[in-house]
Amino acid sequence: MFTERTSVGLDVHARSVAAAAIDGVTGELFQARLTPSHEHIQSWLAGLPGPVAVTYEAGPTGFGLARALDAAGVRCVVAAPSKLQRPAGDRVKTDARDAVHLARLLRLDEVTAVTVPTATVEAARDLVRAREDCRGDLMRARHRLSKLLLRQGIVYSGGQAWTGAHDAWLRRQRLDAPATRIAFESGYDAVLTVQARRDRLDAAITVMAADSEFTPVVRRLGCLRGVSTLTAFALAVEIGDWHRFTGNTIGSFVGLVPSEHSSGASRMQGSVTKTGNGHVRRLLIEAAWHHRARYVPGKTMRDRWELASPAARVRGDEGNRRLHHRWVVFSERRKRHTVANVAIARELAGWCWSLAVMDD
Repeated sequence: MFTERTSVGLDVHARSVAAAAIDGVTGELFQARLTPSHEHIQSWLAGLPGPVAVTYEAGPTGFGLARALDAAGVRCVVAAPSKLQRPAGDRVKTDARDAVHLARLLRLDEVTAVTVPTATVEAARDLVRAREDCRGDLMRARHRLSKLLLRQGIVYSGGQAWTGAHDAWLRRQRLDAPATRIAFESGYDAVLTVQARRDRLDAAITVMAADSEFTPVVRRLGCLRGVSTLTAFALAVEIGDWHRFTGNTIGSFVGLVPSEHSSGASRMQGSVTKTGNGHVRRLLIEAAWHHRARYVPGKTMRDRWELASPAARVRGDEGNRRLHHRWVVFSERRKRHTVANVAIARELAGWCWSLAVMDD
């Protein structure tokens, strides 16, 4: 419930901040154009009738402002942009109007807040997102190189691509045209460079996963098939506070629940919503494919179990058996594999939640 006297809306950009404040006693509206400096914003807030509460939309400017205001004793709510209510007939959008709109929504308690991560969690997220960007860069670099060779009629047929044998085959290629040869060498060098960058990030994540505040959660999540150290660490830092959710609501957070449009007696469900954290959704969908094969715990799984508590090992084993059984049921019903995998990923999210909130 909103209890402060003044509600403040900030429309924050990289080089400017539009501010609007509404005094709940007099109804007076204060507006200003500020710089992104935290000190400048705090000094303007100090001149308003107190106490004050502030809100701004989550975005590329990060959470530094929210942490600074909280440290100064000012309640700050970081709003989820996708959840903000906007009048359908409002066709004029300016920074000043957005700030006033945020101030009004805050006073009405109509702002859906996002969780503000600590500086440590945000730094860990930067690391896993850098690795995610590197994965995409490597995929694109490999595609460009393979398509360059394809245009020359050169196709690798010695097994799986991008292995040691494939790398040796690439080094043996001799292209006749000098320009094409230079393009090939440039593309091959790009693949090696990005691959080395990925390996460095993998090593950094492995070190941090082994000795940090995320280590207990990482080890418990590793009891599930398809959830390696890299995947478990990414899930731990992207979700952050797992206690915000339940086994049912976490699927909605990552956009793995069906969309729905129901009215009256009609009920229509569509494809999954794909809202929320896309990185977590991709990791869960990739991990879900691992549960399709027959479940026989191997050395890798048993080694990960050794790092977790007995209760986590039992829960992980139950989850692995359950998720494989679901795959069997979907296969018997001749469900499309892609559709079945999304359903498995949704249930996998629930099992991850149950392990993450478990006490060691």
